[in-house]
Amino acid sequence: MDSILIPLLILIAVIGGVLLLLRSFSKRSAETRAGIAAANAPKDPVQLARESAAKLNEEQHRRLYSLIAQGQGMQAIKLYLQATGEGLRASRDAVGALAAHPQPFTPESPAQNLIPDDDDEPERFPYRYRAIVSKGDVTREVSSNMLNDEIYGRIRTLAKSGDIEGAALALTRHSDINIKQAREFIELLDD
Repeated sequence: MDSILIPLLILIAVIGGVLLLLRSFSKRSAETRAGIAAANAPKDPVQLARESAAKLNEEQHRRLYSLIAQGQGMQAIKLYLQATGEGLRASRDAVGALAAHPQPFTPESPAQNLIPDDDDEPERFPYRYRAIVSKGDVTREVSSNMLNDEIYGRIRTLAKSGDIEGAALALTRHSDINIKQAREFIELLDD
């Protein structure tokens, strides 16, 4: 009896291990199939049209819609492909979305590129920079070692161009103040 018990336990352990491996592989293949299905799912055509229009400059946008209006779909696809460098299928889908959902040309605001949108931490300088603004009896000060003349100049430019929220977000990113304090500071920059 003892001679059969040990091989039987080993056999049960091997079967259990094989079943666990099979279960693990089937889960992975199901996740892979779900990921492929999600990647191949059709995009919202309106969103695709917006994204596609944003990739074109004003001249390309005008020429593309001219070709679409003339019924020259192949030429429009060729133009989009050359302008963006995307693949043939992506260009076809983009031109189809643009034809079905016309998008006006929206020039990129110069203020949008003044403060880079990096995810990494802002540079810390070996000195503390002090920015002081005042209007009447109200005075606000920001002191930070993540600010310098160049960054503060960009923040001022954003504020003067009317992008108060962008300027406030940039100021909070480069200092230790909260968004409310940054908005109060930026409001005083208007003059």
